[in-house]
Amino acid sequence: MNFKIILSGLILLILISCSSNPQQASNTVNVVGQMRNVMWKGQLEGNISLDTIANKTNLYGLGPVEYLAGEILILDGKSYKSTVVSDSSMNVEETYAIKAPFFGYANISNWRVQSLPDSIQTIQQLEHSLDMVTEHSPRPFLFKLTGTVEKATIHIVNLPNGSTVSSPDEAHKGQVNYPVINEQSEILGFFSTKHKAIFTHHDTYLHMHLITADRQKMGHLDNVLFKKGTMTLYLPAE
Repeated sequence: MNFKIILSGLILLILISCSSNPQQASNTVNVVGQMRNVMWKGQLEGNISLDTIANKTNLYGLGPVEYLAGEILILDGKSYKSTVVSDSSMNVEETYAIKAPFFGYANISNWRVQSLPDSIQTIQQLEHSLDMVTEHSPRPFLFKLTGTVEKATIHIVNLPNGSTVSSPDEAHKGQVNYPVINEQSEILGFFSTKHKAIFTHHDTYLHMHLITADRQKMGHLDNVLFKKGTMTLYLPAE
């Protein structure tokens, strides 16, 4: 009997602890599907329908459109889809009527806000810095950046209808790259040291999507030069 009372007390304490710290749970990144299954096995169909995500409050997420027909970005509950129009133009619309073959998302209500040091201007520098400053923080995590992008390249996947995929090269057939020059932008990123080929490419810990402040451009961020003195970094509050 004493053992049962002690066990019940421990369970109650655990439940109280979890309920008293909802932020920790809400920061958890949900990863659906795997990049390598898309790139190497040709599993292009959607594994998640965005409109089925129940809690859209403070929701953030990113991934490609099913059948690699565009890019997706969710910022603070607003979902954006970008698709190719031509080599120089795209269409960005606000919608949850999208499916994705792989997708990462989290509900984040509180952020730790800090200025990005001027010494960090590239993706590689950002990756190294995030790895250092979050060494003892929960991973994976989503983060944000806002500020002026001096120059960047974003892409939108645009696989021709009916295509089959068995390699990354085939998966990026039809992809269109777009420049971003001196534009106020917002970037959502995913960081993990354990999701290579699952949610990041094999040579990086990062997966990032950029959207311009006017919401006219959005895509997967390939390279960037941040304008010094303008960038703000948002990390999930623990």
